Amino acid sequence: MRGGGDIATGSIYRLYKAGFPIVVLEIDNPRVVRREVAAAQCVFVGQHFVEGVCFEKTDIGKINNLSPGVIPVVVDPGGHSISEINPSVVVDARMLKRDIDTNNELADLVVGLGPGFIVGDHCDVVIETQRGHRLGRVYSERGVGAIPDTRVPEEVNGYRNERVLRAPCSGKMQSHKTNIGDIVSKGEIIATVGLEEVRAPFGGVLRGLLQDGLPVYECDKIGDVDPRGIRENCFQISDKALAIGGGVLEAVMNWVSNRKDESR
Repeated sequence: MRGGGDIATGSIYRLYKAGFPIVVLEIDNPRVVRREVAAAQCVFVGQHFVEGVCFEKTDIGKINNLSPGVIPVVVDPGGHSISEINPSVVVDARMLKRDIDTNNELADLVVGLGPGFIVGDHCDVVIETQRGHRLGRVYSERGVGAIPDTRVPEEVNGYRNERVLRAPCSGKMQSHKTNIGDIVSKGEIIATVGLEEVRAPFGGVLRGLLQDGLPVYECDKIGDVDPRGIRENCFQISDKALAIGGGVLEAVMNWVSNRKDESR
């Protein structure tokens, strides 16, 4: 699995629960807002649990030395260890949307999540990541890709763009609310970027926030306030991530079934 963000973790969770062994590849400083439900968080803290599933940062040579049931997370931005791991399936869940460097030669089955991937050019299968009627659908027809990125967040209780916290300038981010899941009031300072303050646009629960100390650019997404105020949602994989994960699991199981048919 290339990428360990919150969307990727929905697919990891589905595959893991179906019995597939997984290795996650990540970058040095993952920029994950919903880090409580992201495998990538273990890059910062060493070991991290998401809904009872344990992720542990390790080196490529030690992935087989972990305790049973622990999913290894390896820092490998370029995917150089893929050839060493020699997986049957590669899922690119980095949500890059552009400049795709994944290709069909990486494994027997290559799956791409979201915009930017084209079946036949980059992968064998594309999974739809846009909310709506097509979310989680599996595309396998050559030349087909996912719906282009709209950059418009899902509406929650009448709030859309407002619920996404963005950097007011370029600089280093420092949080003032240290715990995801905290209740925040309208106007409360959530973080600072350089000398600029980032305040809550309305009352709700802090659903996500970038790791302290990460450099950000102006307008980068750095946090997420949920007006519903349901704290448990901050620590559960989203419906969107699980729906996409269902599409990934469908693609993998279909490939496994076809292999069995061919071997008869």
